[in-house]
Amino acid sequence: MESRFYGSGLAKCEAGTLSGHLIVLEGADGVGRSTHTELLQGWLEGHGFAVASTGLVRSALTRRGIVEAKEGHSFDRTTMALFYATDLADRVEHEIIPALRSGFVVLSDRYFYTTMARGAVRGLDREWLAKLYGFALIPERVFFLRLDPDELIRRTLRRGGELDYWESGRDIGLAADLYSSFRAYQTLILEELDRMAEPYGFTSIDASRSVEEVQADLRRELAGLLDPTLLTPPGDGPD
Repeated sequence: MESRFYGSGLAKCEAGTLSGHLIVLEGADGVGRSTHTELLQGWLEGHGFAVASTGLVRSALTRRGIVEAKEGHSFDRTTMALFYATDLADRVEHEIIPALRSGFVVLSDRYFYTTMARGAVRGLDREWLAKLYGFALIPERVFFLRLDPDELIRRTLRRGGELDYWESGRDIGLAADLYSSFRAYQTLILEELDRMAEPYGFTSIDASRSVEEVQADLRRELAGLLDPTLLTPPGDGPD
């Protein structure tokens, strides 16, 4: 994979020619991203691929600060955007590029599209947000696990989960109660991600179906990119 950035890249970070593959799974909390990332990793490793996984708030540089700010409900919109951009920049430089240089398939459980959507919903300028992430590598594929907010609420409540303060947009006063706020906020986030789908080349996947059906679509797409024989049933290959 040739190194390509959305903007000027990272200062003093020479990517060179990258032989690996950067694959992103985007979607709301509760849509199944983590499950599908784990399943894809096991499947690819079972076929001999070296796989590395990453995701939001996994940088040692920023993890503690982001967690503490969220727990204290003390994020303002610009600080939030800059914190998450720093998190990704650190991971691009110290995790993603080294893994790609070594030929790994890097599976990213979200990248920056969701954090851009969060910033836009909170009133930050979309052009400013796009420039902020100019250091980011362009993935080879972005799979958008798409689910409407009502189904997202049903899934969250079915599994006994609680509606999260930040994932409900409570900091921006969309509604008086948590339920209505969650629905309104997730609707706005979905609209932002839909707006990004074409310019950022998303492959939309209907996440309302079973895990098996969604995983089959993801594997079919990745086989087309990495190796068509990944879908060959055992015993059907060449002798």
